[in-house]
Amino acid sequence: MKKTIYLLVLLGLNSMGIAQVSIGVDVYSRYVWRGTDFGNSATVQPSIEYAMAGFTVGAWSAWSPSGAAGGNENDLYLGASLGPVDLTLTDYFFPEYQGTDSLFNMDKHIFELSAGFEVSGLSSVVAMNLSGDADNSLYLELSYGMLTLGAGNGAYTVKDDPDFSIVNIGITASRDIYSASFIINPEQETSFLVFGFSL
Repeated sequence: MKKTIYLLVLLGLNSMGIAQVSIGVDVYSRYVWRGTDFGNSATVQPSIEYAMAGFTVGAWSAWSPSGAAGGNENDLYLGASLGPVDLTLTDYFFPEYQGTDSLFNMDKHIFELSAGFEVSGLSSVVAMNLSGDADNSLYLELSYGMLTLGAGNGAYTVKDDPDFSIVNIGITASRDIYSASFIINPEQETSFLVFGFSL
């Protein structure tokens, strides 16, 4: 009974415009995140989000159509807008779908806290792994217009280096639902050209 009442309240808030539920899906030629390729294949990335009064809760996933190792991800997140700053707590989980994936073993998850803000078109993100990563890796990113510059240490580097390295230099262009990004990771000495669309 309580669950039914709670659901009706959520539906009522949504119908009044106080709360909003959104769904979406992105399709990309490959999954490149913060300068690193995951799965070496095309990727389908569905999402669902519930937002109300400056708070969000959602799920985001990446799936490799080819079943490539490392291309699957299934995340949960909580977000809050505090004035100009957006705080997000993310639970990263990477299932392999080869039997059991130890979903309920928290050692198989990476928890990250990130903060982002934007001033005069310049946006920044600071993210730190709180658990599931012995290095408690940090990632810093600045974006302005089409340009992105990111630096990280630990898990973002080839040898889990405690020192920061530039790992993400990108330029992105978009038109309607389509986008293309040229990305260089100097630390890995590699580059990517990624094309995708959003629905």
